[in-house]
Amino acid sequence: MTKPVQPNEPIVTHIYTADPSAHVFEGKLYIYPSHDLDHDNTSNDNGDQYDMEDYHVFSLEDVNAPCVDHGEVLHVKDVPWAQKQMWAPDAAFKNDTYYLYFPARDHEGIFRIGVATSSSPSGPFTPEPNYIPGSFSIDPAVFVDDDNRAYMYFGGLWGGQLEKWQTGTFVPDAEGPAADAPALGPRVAELSDDMLTFKAAPQEISIVNENGKPIPAGDEDRRYFEGPWMHKYNGTYYLSYSTGSTHKIVYATSQSPTGPFEYKGTILTPVLGWTTHHSIVEFQDKWYLFYHDSSLSGGADNKRSVKFTELKYNEDGTIQTIEPYGNESR
Repeated sequence: MTKPVQPNEPIVTHIYTADPSAHVFEGKLYIYPSHDLDHDNTSNDNGDQYDMEDYHVFSLEDVNAPCVDHGEVLHVKDVPWAQKQMWAPDAAFKNDTYYLYFPARDHEGIFRIGVATSSSPSGPFTPEPNYIPGSFSIDPAVFVDDDNRAYMYFGGLWGGQLEKWQTGTFVPDAEGPAADAPALGPRVAELSDDMLTFKAAPQEISIVNENGKPIPAGDEDRRYFEGPWMHKYNGTYYLSYSTGSTHKIVYATSQSPTGPFEYKGTILTPVLGWTTHHSIVEFQDKWYLFYHDSSLSGGADNKRSVKFTELKYNEDGTIQTIEPYGNESR
């Protein structure tokens, strides 16, 4: 257990954590991050520096309470189909069961998405022997709607291999679309009732501008890169995501969980470190943004730390932009 956490300060300091997925389960705030290892690796666009092997689960009784580490809940050695790189996970609850969704490279080096189950939100989690059929790429985010239908959003460019799946099959040397062509969107698939498979093949989500035109691949301030997250506020669906190369968290809205989504603006301006990855959750009548930066490690790209801050909406439903460091330098 650590000391009480403060907004915009690392909530975990004894290990490096990143990519936080936050959920309210059993009246507590649970955080499901990836676990950065204290290794020194060469950074590259393929993401080889992110060599994570396991997951820990953390919880908060309230936002002013100490953050509790529930320990290792799943390791790559326990997942038969997985070879390495246990990247950003997410969790969901349905059927009186807690589900942990996670990406990893299979034994051919292709990213797939697996699922593990537990009777407790704090784990440990028991993995299914095989990855979800038809799954690919990274960054699964699972949203259970008011009608109890569940959807998985996923996909990431570059090291996340999304460009390689444009034909529906894996093409190792495939490149992304031209700068003036529509950007690649995240994928969405409705989950089966048992939460272990897709009901149908994943579909691409369209993200458009205010005129209904697709955001082009060259618009790096607005186009999708990785890290999708879905939440619902006042009946509207909010798809938020990382822009990758411009290091922002932005969002788009829709009246449907599968889109199309209209781009609206920036949630979080750049943080220290290359990656930016987040989640949004309502807890005790307030909304919070969970994210990470590299402040705890002094700027190491692959040694990140989870933080959170309050998220606020304007009367028209737009989200107020968050400056993570205020007037301070990063």
